Amino acid sequence: MQIVKPSKLSFGDTVGIVSPASGVAAFCPKRLRRGVNCLENMGFNVLLGEHCAKHTGHTAGTIDERLSDLHSMYRNNDVKAIITAIGGYNSHQLLDELDYELLRKNPKILLGYSDITALQLGIFSQTRMVTYMGPAILPQFGEFGGLFDYTRNSFEDILMNSASERQTLRPSESWTDESLKWDIEDNRQRALQASTEWKILKHGEAIGRIISGNMSTLLLLAGTKYWPDLTGAILCLEDDETTNPAIIDRYLIQLRHMGVYEQISALIVGRFPTQTSFTESDPLENVLTIATRGYSFPIVYDVDFGHTDPMMILANGVLARLNAIENIEFGYMESTVLER
Repeated sequence: MQIVKPSKLSFGDTVGIVSPASGVAAFCPKRLRRGVNCLENMGFNVLLGEHCAKHTGHTAGTIDERLSDLHSMYRNNDVKAIITAIGGYNSHQLLDELDYELLRKNPKILLGYSDITALQLGIFSQTRMVTYMGPAILPQFGEFGGLFDYTRNSFEDILMNSASERQTLRPSESWTDESLKWDIEDNRQRALQASTEWKILKHGEAIGRIISGNMSTLLLLAGTKYWPDLTGAILCLEDDETTNPAIIDRYLIQLRHMGVYEQISALIVGRFPTQTSFTESDPLENVLTIATRGYSFPIVYDVDFGHTDPMMILANGVLARLNAIENIEFGYMESTVLER
């Protein structure tokens, strides 16, 4: 598989902000400004998409307006990375009209998570261009005080460092899923709690290209040309606080019925928010065990990505290694971006 990596990001570069899915930025101007300020304080120039803070019904502008913002960022030679304002719903509306030839000619970092999974993996399937699951403007860059250190360190390691061919990913020491109403209650950093470390469900080791995303959004691509090639992949999955054990069970069984577990080399599951309501009597371990019965690939869970903070950045398409025989070792086997 021929993978296309974008060039690394450097301090002083211009970062573009777009809203391909929900129009939440229109209702949280202070939070958006805080996210912009965070990037500027980190040493970047910021360019807001023309329709970044617009909303049309349940989306951030029309399909044409959201496409226009994305295409303009890819055309602009000064823009070195594109970060989404937030996820939400319906970024997959853009897949049919995206100018993939434009994207192929101008590979750039595309960063975001949640519903942005559809856009990232749709683009990856059509162009083989690496995309990056990680922090978005409103939820992470807009945090009071800026990015959590763990998230910022991952941002710099994965997107700004092309020299290292091997990068080890490590657990955070603390995490949070506290919810504060944006532009109303978010006048302090959210309370952190001690991390419970990453956990092994099935022991083993694997080498494969990372494919990462939000489960419910990934499954929107099932049966379409935008579904990513999962052959040998280390599949990294997560979901948000609106789900529950029964819904996660449903998603994991659908993946089983689609033959996904016959293709992948490992499964890594992100930390679920406490609102997902896994309990001692209905634990995630049981749901995973039932869904993957009969398969022996390694499974690790409670990893630092998804809808809790802080979070690591996962590079879709980049070769990685998971060793979960005794302790967990997880990291990239090649550079995640290119030198300019």
